[in-house]
Amino acid sequence: MKRFNWIHTIGPGLIVGALVFGPSKLTITSKIGANFGYDLLWIIIIAIFFMAVYTLIAERIGLGTDKSLLTVIGEKWGRKFAAIVGIGIFLVCTSFQTGNSVGVGIAIGELTNTNNNIWIIFFNCVGIALLFFRNFYKVLEKVMIFLIGMMLLAFLITLFEVNPNISKVISGFVIPKVPIGSMGLIIAFIASCFSIVGAFYTSYLVQERKKINVSSDEKISRNSSLTGIIVLGLLSAILMICAAAILQPLGVEVKTATDMSLALRPAFGEAASAVFLIGLFAAGFSSVVGNATIGGTLMSDALGFGSSFNSNKTKLLIALVMTVGAIIALLFGNAPLELIVFAQSITIFIVPIIGIAMFIIANDKKVMKENRIGSFLKVSGFLGLCIIIVLVIFNFIDIFLK
Repeated sequence: MKRFNWIHTIGPGLIVGALVFGPSKLTITSKIGANFGYDLLWIIIIAIFFMAVYTLIAERIGLGTDKSLLTVIGEKWGRKFAAIVGIGIFLVCTSFQTGNSVGVGIAIGELTNTNNNIWIIFFNCVGIALLFFRNFYKVLEKVMIFLIGMMLLAFLITLFEVNPNISKVISGFVIPKVPIGSMGLIIAFIASCFSIVGAFYTSYLVQERKKINVSSDEKISRNSSLTGIIVLGLLSAILMICAAAILQPLGVEVKTATDMSLALRPAFGEAASAVFLIGLFAAGFSSVVGNATIGGTLMSDALGFGSSFNSNKTKLLIALVMTVGAIIALLFGNAPLELIVFAQSITIFIVPIIGIAMFIIANDKKVMKENRIGSFLKVSGFLGLCIIIVLVIFNFIDIFLK
């Protein structure tokens, strides 16, 4: 069945795209469309472009060496530095795991009129159970492809039903505008979509694909992650356009899942709420699994246990991320402000370091050999670092100086 092999080549990028497109991303994108219409579509191109650049850089690193990225970092700058990076990522993933668990609980709880906490427990247990499938990576790929497909189909159907203003859509993509009061959402969108931590993890996914039993006609090629990142951009664009076409004319201020579900009403009528909640579940559960996998795998590597998905120590640390996130979700009911501030404060110091380390390693001829990045990725990667630093400055001001 060679004609279906392309599905498997997008695995790493699709997994990264799935974990980036979580409940918070769904909310931010809906709010942008509802509040500012088509005016901010251009930010999708910028965010996806730089996410793709750093995903490709990480993919080249994964192809260029059999050593994990944290191992390479440790060899260049010391194991203590690598441990700090790994532990920092683990804490960030654990903190934001709470929001993912809450999203899953709300989605199924409202859909079935049952207690949200039951579903938080149940689906985190399902996520942990996935770890013990014999071929965890292959199972993870299939789950992500299915869940992303569900979301994409629902919003595509709606997009065809609402007939958005094409000239305004084109204008939104090609003419950058910054409406009054939009800067906070612009920063939040770019920061959530241009995920250096997600890109960093791509190198591990690529190396895992090199280890598993891949058929002789299925090769790991450069740029195979790009398709998954494009799917992430496509989902963002469709959702923002639907919100602009439906929610903005109604004057809806997105505050709840019910508000967001109105964007699907033209296509699904009274069933819109149920369809959207299924989509929210897809976003939440894919992020529960993907986010925990990042945190646990990198923590395992940072502690010197390796990064193999088949390692019991790695699986236990992935399960720990899910467990701690679920417990906090059950205790607080939603992600507490203190937790988000804590996660952001870690991100301020961790993300630029990760980006700079990736950029330096990707340019290291000794490490990368023929996989060293070319001029395009060098220039684009440098510009991406500049954007990260600007975001860090804005976040630092927002957290510590306001």
